[in-house]
Amino acid sequence: MSENTETKYADIEIQMRTWIARFVVGLNLCPFARQPVENGQVKIVVSDARNNEALLEELQSQLSWLDAQPPAATETTLIVIPEMLGDFLDYNDFLDLADALLEEFGWTGQFQFASFHPDYQFAGTLPGDAENYTNRAPWPTLQLLREDSLEAVLANYPEPEQIPEKNIAAMEQLGSARLAEMLRDCQ
Repeated sequence: MSENTETKYADIEIQMRTWIARFVVGLNLCPFARQPVENGQVKIVVSDARNNEALLEELQSQLSWLDAQPPAATETTLIVIPEMLGDFLDYNDFLDLADALLEEFGWTGQFQFASFHPDYQFAGTLPGDAENYTNRAPWPTLQLLREDSLEAVLANYPEPEQIPEKNIAAMEQLGSARLAEMLRDCQ
């Protein structure tokens, strides 16, 4: 990897950590994120994959690595994908391949993906709707989540089913223009 690429990828990691601090933790989009972030249990991998096969290999490698780590050491991994999947529809199609990988290697029920993209758009929304910012990030990203950990925190959280509604309300209160500005500021 060239020095320019290393610098670019280091900058991307900084952008993602800024996004986590400002959006995920700062806006409390994930009420369970603060502790792993503050404890240094969030790994960020900037992938150099340029095709589906290489990205699937990267996912498999990172899932194997995460599986071997105790949650106290690394709770979650974000795989940032700057070299491909810039088109949201292509990204969305890739999610099916990622889920198939979980099934193929017996990780269904052990891990799941959370998905983030600069142009994330929920079904039934318009591209500019504020609620889409709950899943917008500076770069296409797949987060590897441990299902056991997720189930444990959800079991102790009052009314977890209301998290999406609270997030949508918070995004609508801030408005699309302000959220777009905040996301640009992460870069």
